[in-house]
Amino acid sequence: MANDDVLHVVVFPWLAMGHLIPFLNLSKLLAQKGHNVSFISTPRNILKLPKIPSHLSSFINFVSLPFPHVPDHLPLHAESSTDVPYSMQQLLKRAFDSLELPLLSFLQTSKPDWVIYDYAPHWLPRLAAELGVSRAFFSLFNAANLAFIGPPSVLIDGRDSRTKAEDFAVVPEWIPFETHVVYRTYELAKYFEGTSVYEPTTADTVRFGVAVAGSEVVAVRSCTEFEPDWFALLGELYQKPVVPIGFLPPVLVEDEDTKSDEDDKWVTIEEWLDKQKVNSVVYVALGTEANLTCEELSELALGLEISKLPFLLVLRKMSGSSRTELEMLPDGFTERVKDRGMVYVGWAPQVRILSHDSVGGFLTHCGWNSVIEGLGSGRVLVLLPLVNDQGLNARLLTGKGLGLEVPRNDLDGSFTSESVAETVRLAVVEDSGELLREKAKEMRGLFGDGNRNDRNVDEFISFLKENKKRKS
Repeated sequence: MANDDVLHVVVFPWLAMGHLIPFLNLSKLLAQKGHNVSFISTPRNILKLPKIPSHLSSFINFVSLPFPHVPDHLPLHAESSTDVPYSMQQLLKRAFDSLELPLLSFLQTSKPDWVIYDYAPHWLPRLAAELGVSRAFFSLFNAANLAFIGPPSVLIDGRDSRTKAEDFAVVPEWIPFETHVVYRTYELAKYFEGTSVYEPTTADTVRFGVAVAGSEVVAVRSCTEFEPDWFALLGELYQKPVVPIGFLPPVLVEDEDTKSDEDDKWVTIEEWLDKQKVNSVVYVALGTEANLTCEELSELALGLEISKLPFLLVLRKMSGSSRTELEMLPDGFTERVKDRGMVYVGWAPQVRILSHDSVGGFLTHCGWNSVIEGLGSGRVLVLLPLVNDQGLNARLLTGKGLGLEVPRNDLDGSFTSESVAETVRLAVVEDSGELLREKAKEMRGLFGDGNRNDRNVDEFISFLKENKKRKS
């Protein structure tokens, strides 16, 4: 590749593992094509990332920016969303905004061709533009989510008439077609009840608006085959190029250079999965950001017990809780289900689990990363959205016949063990769920095909290179 064709790209994700990993996956794809990447984050987040294969290490430079801590509030060593309770997310964003000056200094000295950024750094597009650096907003939210949020004029200028939770339970006026992609009132009630006790920062809606408005191109982690109407609408709303970048499906690679603690964890889980029947296990994992209440976790666990299906339940340490994960389960639960259920505490190798033949369904919080990993393995989805974009994802998926949502109380979002059991059984084993399972298997070719998804990335890279030529 001629030097003129080689790009130097800075990538700058938000401080959440669900954002860091896809940005890293994109970085590796850029590196595979011979381009140089400066991956910028904080020291502890960079240490958490998977190892880079040796043949790509010379193309990816990890840049650590010291992370400031807000006195007396942010926990010591907290540098990501997994390190703080959900109520502290805005406090984490306030500390994140303090990275503006050190990032400016790096851009001034490194002079990259492009900066690819997340939704959170509302100050970055302006800085990059002043330095003559081209700007791409990489959205880890699908096209339906972005369209529902609205155009920049609505988000930035305060023209959004939606001022209460009920307003988000209807289709916005700028969406011209019929859709069930809306929030449920209880999913947004917490935002309007002021759950955070900390001084507010720049609103997320404004961050999204500036991310779009300040970009030269918007790259979306999805594809037009999956969301044709939504991509067409986004182009009209944004009035700038909107490029589907594909799903960036994870790749299982057996490489001595990239072995990690995950390999040891996998051995224990694999031994248990190997003993189960094909397509029989319900895998249950609910992400890293939102916590279930004790009552919700109890109903979920009892629902798995009532379902009579084998299951693998992954739990994690809940930020701000003095109780262990196992202490929050119903009394005697682990003993009663020990012959057909496995409770795993900590970070689990999700992609490997979903790829195992014994897994028949995935009960998920509907985070877009998990959706991609589940459908990329052809697993039918049982949907239990909790926060952020997850409710919209659940409506999008049910509308396409790719999963079933656990029924919940319309007022407070509560659910029962019976509703969990019935939904899981219908999705995974009942005859009436066969069409769902078949559709989910078909999605493997769209979500999980690395070559197919790489073509989307190639088109994005071509856009970046053409822009560089025009400017030179």
